[in-house]
Amino acid sequence: MNVLITGGTGLIGQKLVNALKQDKANITVLTRNTKKAASTLGSNISFIEKLSLSCIENQDVVINLAGEPIANKRWSKAQKNKICHSRWDITKQLTDLIKKAASPPGLFISGSAIGIYGRQPNTPIDETFTRYNQEFTHEVCEKWEKLALEAKSDVTRVVVLRTGIVLDSKAGALAKMLLPFRLGVGGKVSGGQQVMSWIHIEDMISAILHIQNTPSFKGVANITSPYPVTNGIFSKTLAETLKRPAILNTPAILLKIIFGEMADLLLFGQHVLPSKLIHSGFNFKHPTIDKALKNLLDK
Repeated sequence: MNVLITGGTGLIGQKLVNALKQDKANITVLTRNTKKAASTLGSNISFIEKLSLSCIENQDVVINLAGEPIANKRWSKAQKNKICHSRWDITKQLTDLIKKAASPPGLFISGSAIGIYGRQPNTPIDETFTRYNQEFTHEVCEKWEKLALEAKSDVTRVVVLRTGIVLDSKAGALAKMLLPFRLGVGGKVSGGQQVMSWIHIEDMISAILHIQNTPSFKGVANITSPYPVTNGIFSKTLAETLKRPAILNTPAILLKIIFGEMADLLLFGQHVLPSKLIHSGFNFKHPTIDKALKNLLDK
């Protein structure tokens, strides 16, 4: 099987490349820095620095995970522009090439996020939900998804991954939380009632492979655990897993001063359910937050 991946050196990309290696796939990774990518991802991978029609021809699967991290920097106008175009431009390129290809891929998997829903009350929502809150994360994801879905045809199946918070002890959101919690100065954010829709990194990778191997699976899909939790419960469970107290509370006003508009990612949430994944027969290995954190942090 021939697989082209963008964003292969990111949190999800690295683990996915390793999983595909085990499946003996022929992997090609688009990267701006071939030497660095090779050092990160190892051997038996082809690297390209620019997309072309020849890159797309005869690929069985194209997986698009590229994008500027949304929570790494304060959302200045320039940073917002970078967040948007790092997603939109590469997705449009891929879609255009897939549509032009004489032998297009059978599957195009493209990233998105549960940010498409915008801030929501704690009412459970799945892929049928359309009462989006119009804000920056929705605007980013709405166009991102639209560009990807334009690649679908009788030959190419398209799946868009509305990913939640991916938990991994070495990178991403959880890794950033570990130090303060280990020092005993972690705790809930604001009132702690905002819902965190999350997924263990192993289930994230398994979900992508499941989608790849399920020909009937298409369209948008929530890639989250079936059991989201409030920030308060997450913080309490993380502290208990680390055997530390969690008595501090980070006030909303402090986050807004530090992060500006980006603080909304921490202060508001969505109670997202992966209905399409569940109905397709996918089995979660780490469905609950206590078991997920124990697995990640006991290693």
